[in-house]
Amino acid sequence: ESALMPYVVPKGFIAIDGTSLTVCEVDMAANTFTFMLVEYTQKKIIVPAKLKGDKVNIEVDVLGKYSHTAVQAFTQRIEALEAKVKSLEEQLANQ
Repeated sequence: ESALMPYVVPKGFIAIDGTSLTVCEVDMAANTFTFMLVEYTQKKIIVPAKLKGDKVNIEVDVLGKYSHTAVQAFTQRIEALEAKVKSLEEQLANQ
C-alpha cells in the first residue's frame, strides 16, 4: 500500500505477516522495496510461499512513523514562520 511507503527506508525494519525484516532498497517512484532472507529464515516463515499479488499484513518501523510526524510538525512551523515574515516584510514595505 503506497500510504506506507514514506515509512519504509533502507536499513529500516518492516514486518510482513508478523516476520520482522530489514529493508534493503526502496523505490518510491515504483512504490516497491526489497528485503533479503537468509536460507534458514526462508524455511521457517511463510513470506517466501506468497505469490505476487497475494495479500499480506504490513507493519512499518515505528521510528519511521515518529520521524515522519516530527518532520511534518517542523514543516508546519517553518511554513507559519515564513508566512509571518512575509507579512512583516509587506507591512514594512508599505510604510
